[in-house]
Amino acid sequence: MITATRYHDFSAGHRVVGHENKCRHLHGHNYRVHFTCRMIPGLGAVDSIGRVIDFSVIKDKLCNWLEENWDHKFLASTDDHLMRDLLTMAANSSQREMQGEDFKIFDDSVVWVPFNPTAELMAEYLTFSIGPQQLAGTGVELIKVTIEETAKCSASVTNLRSDR
Repeated sequence: MITATRYHDFSAGHRVVGHENKCRHLHGHNYRVHFTCRMIPGLGAVDSIGRVIDFSVIKDKLCNWLEENWDHKFLASTDDHLMRDLLTMAANSSQREMQGEDFKIFDDSVVWVPFNPTAELMAEYLTFSIGPQQLAGTGVELIKVTIEETAKCSASVTNLRSDR
């Protein structure tokens, strides 16, 4: 199997609901995400000039998705009642300093995700939800995503279901 991998760096905040230590607090990371792609089985191993996919297509389809959706945002689980309460309190507070457009910018900076935003579940979401959507029609599939939270800590998801 021949693969092509490109990485992308982005910054985001999160809170791991139910974590027993510091990660239960609001905090952030400078993430590095590695996207590994291959040709869809039956279409060959490489294109006519010898590539799985041009690296600029990975950038356009996957890295730019991160930039537009998660970079400089706060990822919050839809089940995170603390974050919902914080935003509700901020929106309803007569004491808040932010008004109008400033509050909208604050509110828009929270991205509600359907999972607890651990590196493992972020990688799974990118592999099985975003990858197929973004790579549709390219003849290529996302088979692995590795997310580094720090230089020492990473989580990977491999799409073993991609073998057809």
